[in-house]
Amino acid sequence: MAVVSWKEILLLTGLVVGCYWNSLSCGFVFDDVSAILDNKDLRPSTPLRNLFLNDFWGTPMVEERSHKSYRPLTVLTFRLNYLFSELSAASYHLLNVILHAVVCVLFLRVCRLFLDKTSGLVAALLFAVHPIHTEAVTGVVGRAELLSSIFLLAAFLAYTKSTSADHSIVWAPIALTVALVAAATLCKEQGITVVGICCVYEVFVAQRFTLPLLLDALRQVLQGKGGFPYTVLQILLKLIVLVISTLLLVIVRVQVIQSQLPVFTRFDNPAAVSPTPARQLTFNYLLPVNAWLLLNPSELCCDWTMGTIPLVESLLDLRNLATLAFYSFLGLLAHHSLRYRHSSAKTVIMALSLIVLPFIPASNLFFPVGFVVAERVLYVPSMGFCVLVAHGFKIVSHKGQLKKISWLMIGVLLTTHAVKTFNRNCDWESEYTLFTSALKVNQNNAKLWNNVGHALENRNDYAKALRYFLQATRVQPDDIGAHMNVGRTYKNLNRSTEAEDAYMVAKSLMPQVIPGKKYATRVAPNHLNVYINLANLIRANDSRLEEADQLYRQAISMRPDFKQAYISRGELLLKMNKLTEARDAYLRALELDRTNADLWYNLAIVNIEMKDPSEALRNFNHALELNPHHKLALFNSALLMQESGEPKFWPEANRRFLTYVEEEPDDANGYFNLGMLAMDANENAAAERWMRKAIGLQAGFRSALFNLALLYSQSKRETDAVPVLDELLHHHPEHIKGLILKGDILMNHKKDTRGAKACFEQILRMDPTNVQGKHNLCVVYFEERDLPRAERCLEETLALAPNEEYVRRHLSIVRGKMAAMSAAGEPLSSREGAIVSAEEEKPLGVKEGEDVGVGEKEGRGADFVGKGAVAVDEKNVRKSSAESLKGEEADQSESLDGSQSGKRTKGKSTKEIKDIEEKRAAALKRLEEIERILSGD
Repeated sequence: MAVVSWKEILLLTGLVVGCYWNSLSCGFVFDDVSAILDNKDLRPSTPLRNLFLNDFWGTPMVEERSHKSYRPLTVLTFRLNYLFSELSAASYHLLNVILHAVVCVLFLRVCRLFLDKTSGLVAALLFAVHPIHTEAVTGVVGRAELLSSIFLLAAFLAYTKSTSADHSIVWAPIALTVALVAAATLCKEQGITVVGICCVYEVFVAQRFTLPLLLDALRQVLQGKGGFPYTVLQILLKLIVLVISTLLLVIVRVQVIQSQLPVFTRFDNPAAVSPTPARQLTFNYLLPVNAWLLLNPSELCCDWTMGTIPLVESLLDLRNLATLAFYSFLGLLAHHSLRYRHSSAKTVIMALSLIVLPFIPASNLFFPVGFVVAERVLYVPSMGFCVLVAHGFKIVSHKGQLKKISWLMIGVLLTTHAVKTFNRNCDWESEYTLFTSALKVNQNNAKLWNNVGHALENRNDYAKALRYFLQATRVQPDDIGAHMNVGRTYKNLNRSTEAEDAYMVAKSLMPQVIPGKKYATRVAPNHLNVYINLANLIRANDSRLEEADQLYRQAISMRPDFKQAYISRGELLLKMNKLTEARDAYLRALELDRTNADLWYNLAIVNIEMKDPSEALRNFNHALELNPHHKLALFNSALLMQESGEPKFWPEANRRFLTYVEEEPDDANGYFNLGMLAMDANENAAAERWMRKAIGLQAGFRSALFNLALLYSQSKRETDAVPVLDELLHHHPEHIKGLILKGDILMNHKKDTRGAKACFEQILRMDPTNVQGKHNLCVVYFEERDLPRAERCLEETLALAPNEEYVRRHLSIVRGKMAAMSAAGEPLSSREGAIVSAEEEKPLGVKEGEDVGVGEKEGRGADFVGKGAVAVDEKNVRKSSAESLKGEEADQSESLDGSQSGKRTKGKSTKEIKDIEEKRAAALKRLEEIERILSGD
């Protein structure tokens, strides 16, 4: 057996790189989105054991919606990619190219078993450049084919060494073969078919049996004319070990999928649900269709489902001739290879085994699969095709007059295939290029029209996307998903009436519940989202909330394990202020999926609304255990700790805010709350730094500006506070607390009564009933020695706040002073040295919280994007069921934001209350001193 030289390895590798280097610029498209971008099993935070509990797409195998494709070793390689480069698509494509080169080298080694050196190299070169492989190599999910092929070829090569020179059994290679078969199967299901290839090799190549010889030996044994020879018994022993091992793998595989086949619809595979004879005729016709793709890969398509290939419904359909011709040619090849013992027959039988056996699981002949034709499943069968072509080349090239022509034809074939492969890679650059290229091949597939629409939708080109979605409904009028897409796009275009009409059409196409028959087996689980989307649309109208709730409950009645229905219903119930029912809805969803961090987060939001902060904090912590980088849980749990007023929580709150700003470095809210924590801890330098950072990220950040000015004021840095207050009032001239603080600083520290007066007058223009602004204006009049005006001002203030004793006392002082001055004959406008401070009885040392950008940025929670032919819940499904807790610390007396539902304000901590009491005592002391001076004057 000739080995593979380094020159051949370099030639194959160079050819593969030359054909596929442009695939490195491609992104994640089609199935890559579900397998890579949306698959949590790739994230380091997900336990490794989940890879062996979930399917290829990250869905638990126990769930009915699971695709049942169990490929944990393939997912493990995706996880390794993520570990090194996260979601950089180039690294995933690079590894695929490397794996394809490895397959080509292994395939050349296999070819050397039954082809000469030249024809074996021709077969490997053709395999390296064949355009049918672009889906398996350029599509990242095609890695399952590549890895499975590597282990399949390695298992076959190991098995070929299981017989020693003296024809005895060598068990080590057999044990290695079994292990490699298991690995191939854990990469993709078809890997198990290598056992059949080994059996064919053992019987017809290694032992050189023919079918007539086998039948004759079996007949003699059955007639009692002789027993099995010793060599035959050895063969049987080896094959029995292989078969038993295979059966064990099949049993384990059946247990893994819970003895259930995945649920497919007539849209995925129309022939699978067709009556006899259409089902049988169509499935058999698909065999020559696949063979033609290998022979002439000029028109390739990424999706062959739905109406791509019309059903063969009659024996009179001319396409049956193609089926007949395919079986005739296959039969002739099988007859030639099974009847003769020469080397050509052995080459053909091995080629046929490579074509037929790996294709059986995808053939639809024994059980339905979720596609009609898939180019990637031809990756291994194409090896047998390449062997046949190379064998034909060998035969022709040995005829002198055809030698040059045969070499020319092989050269042209390799060149054209390489160019086609290189150009085909460009189609996989983006979803838009991929699906538009598919529409050039086939326009009868509604899924392709839908997916072009999705690609345009991702670009926010809703008007153009709508045209493609509408075309999908015309191509396939009963496609529920297409009507859902139309409805969602109308919704994005703010055409709610048309959106509701489209959803109603989709809903009318749903199968009706048949008593005693399980609903979920007759409809794709994602089609039930029509109820969710319709309910989400109509609940924008407060008068139709009950109608929306009825739709959620209908979806749940059809599928009690429909998690998204519970999530959306929980959000609606929260809006209806049915907090207990909302909590129960989320608890039911958690019974279905306790590993969903978003569900724990939503439940914590409900706990907040139910005034149960301790339970909310526990549920936030659950979310963070599952996803330590859950941004909303980080922020809101830290805020909840901050709101508690318990200093023991502040270090952990600080840590979570720091983690949050690492995840969201451009969100000013995180830095602002770090500043508030630092203020609570009297870490003024840190507080100033964080506030400055927040203001730098968000110009005019009202609360950050106010609290920074307050920090300066409390630190006796009034000069630094004034420009900050000027910036605040430039962006928010209506900010009453900012005006009060500025007026206080101007009057008490800058001795600028005119500027202070302007501040207080501006307050009263905005709010004539503001007691604090009115009182402080009275103080300005007193400071200006205008006692009659101060008296009138205090009388008006007392009328506004008749229960405020300090106003009454100040009025009494002013009147007493006026009486004393009148008795002394002094003018009532004379200047006095005493000053009534703006801090008397109404200290300014409060923290304000108003407009952290909850509504603008985070809204009801972060979004995740469903991907597929049918998008769910208006394209973005909200994680949160209520306004998130992001907010500022605020004085509870502040009423400016009282109308903004969902934004929470912070109660005063023990330290704040103590500070206020100290300031109040100081103010009272100053008041007593002023009263003493006035009374004694």
